[in-house]
Amino acid sequence: MSMSEAIAADLLAQMQAAGAQPVAAGILQPAETLLDLYGEDIRARAYVTQDPGLGEMMLRPDFTVPVVQAHMRHGAEPARYCYSGPVFRKQEGARAREYLQTGFELFAREDAAKADAEVFALFARLLERYGLRAVTGDIGILKAAVAGLETSPQRKAALHRHIWRPARFRALLERMGGQGPLHAPRTALVHRLRAAPAPELVAQAGKMIGLRSADEITERVAALLTDAAHPPIPRDQLDRLEWLVSLAAPARSALAQMRALDWPALSRALDRLAARLDALDAHGIDTATLAFETSFGRTTMEYYDGFVFGFIAARTDLPPVATGGRYDALTARLGEGATIHAVGGVIRPDLLAAMEGRACD
Repeated sequence: MSMSEAIAADLLAQMQAAGAQPVAAGILQPAETLLDLYGEDIRARAYVTQDPGLGEMMLRPDFTVPVVQAHMRHGAEPARYCYSGPVFRKQEGARAREYLQTGFELFAREDAAKADAEVFALFARLLERYGLRAVTGDIGILKAAVAGLETSPQRKAALHRHIWRPARFRALLERMGGQGPLHAPRTALVHRLRAAPAPELVAQAGKMIGLRSADEITERVAALLTDAAHPPIPRDQLDRLEWLVSLAAPARSALAQMRALDWPALSRALDRLAARLDALDAHGIDTATLAFETSFGRTTMEYYDGFVFGFIAARTDLPPVATGGRYDALTARLGEGATIHAVGGVIRPDLLAAMEGRACD
């Protein structure tokens, strides 16, 4: 047994001792069903193949989605699961394409804050001896801020879609606020589109060389014109949102600073954060020093929609050793109407083994 496998077995045993039922998920998963649930990053890195009988399949890139799918298929009852096994993702450079993932998932009808705290506290205890830096965040706060902007539903939907792509998110905010390098060219384009009906412009353009049909182009033109009719997002709201996405502070201080914004759209999300911090304190976590970053988790899997956390090694050559978070919306999508609070996380035993190997050198 390798060091990684031994660490994984120990972690799994401790998760079982915490009340989790061990489960498995097939290495081959139906790609058509699951790829849309992962988000852009994992879709781009999944190993996909064609099976003559089963159709498009992929090597398991993660455990959480298949475990949620299996759980919701049999209802939405409270449960705790744990698992361990290899996952597969395309990578750049020398990073591992296949590695072990050991995880814990909690489905609970009880207070979400208590469930968040239980999972985080379990991971903190499992990883305590490795000297990792814990970081927390909350995607729900960003979603609440976007929902509270004074702009059209279409613009809010676009911003929500790109929360997980910070550069694109910022570019959209600049354009919707009437600023940024793309604003002037886009304004000029809108003026041209207003000069003639869309079908006429398509006809004048000449030979069709792209993949979009004339109807799709016409529909896109209509969307651009509709968007251009809306006034810019108010500057003060853009400034507050820009400050919010850059906030990094100890969790209690971060909560106080966000309260001081006096932004009604954030009230419920901040109440949830306050309840979570109280629950973490009850588990012995010092929330006065626990790191909080509003944007933490924005470049990982898109199914997280609330609390997120990570445990980071001091070694800068290693990716996060453990990550996790809340994914209530995912249970709603897979539950066909049923939903349940759900939070979980995964640990990479190979990275812990790498740290232990370096410590033994």
